[in-house]
Amino acid sequence: MTARLGPGILRALLLALFAFVIFGPLLNLVLWAFAERWYFPSKLPLQYGFTFWERVFAPRGNAIASLGTSVWIALLTVAFSLAVAIPAGYALGRLRLPWRGAILLAFLLPQAVPNLPVYVNIAQVFYQIGLAGTITGVVLVHASHGLVLAVWIASAAFASVDGSLEEAARNIGASAWTCFRTITLPLAAPGLMASAIFVFLESLDEFTGTYFVGVPDVTTLPLLMFNASMGGNYQIASITALLLLVPSIGFMLVVERFLKADVLAMVGR
Repeated sequence: MTARLGPGILRALLLALFAFVIFGPLLNLVLWAFAERWYFPSKLPLQYGFTFWERVFAPRGNAIASLGTSVWIALLTVAFSLAVAIPAGYALGRLRLPWRGAILLAFLLPQAVPNLPVYVNIAQVFYQIGLAGTITGVVLVHASHGLVLAVWIASAAFASVDGSLEEAARNIGASAWTCFRTITLPLAAPGLMASAIFVFLESLDEFTGTYFVGVPDVTTLPLLMFNASMGGNYQIASITALLLLVPSIGFMLVVERFLKADVLAMVGR
């Protein structure tokens, strides 16, 4: 009995530690979001309330407008990234291109270079051509990193499609475009949706590029959260962080339902 109890306690402790690491920061955000007064060395807030929620949702709070701007920029970034990643991923995954490895490595270069000097130089160029302080400029900056994920995942998704299916369709008279539209693209859709998730989440949380290119005309929720944190308004920063979770969770739930339906349809065939 004792021999069985020891491993069980160890597993429970490890599970509790894992849950604390995952949910501890979220719990701290929730506490700060509803804390009216919380001073050191108190372990918990001294007073709870909704005063700061009223300030965030007030017309002057700009939280809802900033959230809408963040979601709109993220959706545009996804659309732009997929528009480039789908043909590029198909070419890299299905065609025998020379220097394929070098091309894939080139898409990784934005991740290899520190972001700060890159964004500073991009901001200087955008100021000269009139893209600074615009939604278009911010989307292009976000896409510079989103394309890394989108192209790599898209190329892997297209490479995993069985080529014999396309050959069979071509043998019965289907054109190359028909094969791509009815066979290759639907089979690669789960991978493309996965790349869309990553691009959306990265764009939604992007701060540095938005700060250098978008300020002061484009204000996203991460910028609002940063300003609140620097001003010592931890309650407002926590509330905006929780608001930032809403579109992320909603987007993932919608995509999860799509992927489940897609997989079930493929199994049914």
